[in-house]
Amino acid sequence: MTEPELVVRVADERDEAALAGLRRAWWEERCGEPVDDPGFDAAFAQWWRLELPRRTFWLAEAGSARSGWTAVGSINVVEMGHMPRPGARGGRIGQVGSAIVLSAFADRGVAGALLARAVEHARDRRYRRLVLAPTGNSAPFYRRAGFVAAGETLLVLDPTAVAD
Repeated sequence: MTEPELVVRVADERDEAALAGLRRAWWEERCGEPVDDPGFDAAFAQWWRLELPRRTFWLAEAGSARSGWTAVGSINVVEMGHMPRPGARGGRIGQVGSAIVLSAFADRGVAGALLARAVEHARDRRYRRLVLAPTGNSAPFYRRAGFVAAGETLLVLDPTAVAD
């Protein structure tokens, strides 16, 4: 049996349902069971409408023109512009977010193909940096791709954990 073809393409407004379904399937794989959340699709649709103007999404699909395509992974990059200052114009950075691949397609090059598109996008857009906050399991993958620790220059605050 031959492996299905893998296509990575920029997602657009027509891909909302495929991305929502992929996100649900990926999360349920991690939970080990279906997640009863009848409002998820509406919440995803609202998030999608808000985020689409400032993010670029890529969708990895497996299949063929004859058999059809199935969403098996995705990644996105949000673009942030730095404020200009006297003597220097603001540059742009990208933050990688929500890189997901269904477990049946793990170790088949899907994550690498998605990340390659995000890095290519960063080069094309002339980002000064491409940043991400990896999970513990994904950190080695990103290090192999050339990402390095940012040192102590990034601080995070959970505003719900701070007393008034």
